[in-house]
Amino acid sequence: MKCVYSAHSPLLVGHMRNVLEAEGIRCTTRNMGLVSGAGELPPTAVWPELWVEREIDYERAERVVREALEDPPTDEANWGCPGCGEDLEPQFAQCWNCGREKPPRRT
Repeated sequence: MKCVYSAHSPLLVGHMRNVLEAEGIRCTTRNMGLVSGAGELPPTAVWPELWVEREIDYERAERVVREALEDPPTDEANWGCPGCGEDLEPQFAQCWNCGREKPPRRT
């Protein structure tokens, strides 16, 4: 077994486990309950870890993790809220400032 991913949050490690398992890569988690030891031990020593069970899957698992952590490419530009004029990034469907919906995309 080899460690393929580690993070400060058990939620992030659990999510990445789901991503790998959806790709058919068998894996297991470690240190999921050790976060409370931070302070007595070095913080990264108690971070939850994700381990790939079969070494043959390790390189593919690394690629899947890397791709899952990348921001998705977008060809959309920021949009201006028609209600309050706030400048918003394209992934948002609603204005954080006034709650107005993103206008439909013109093609």
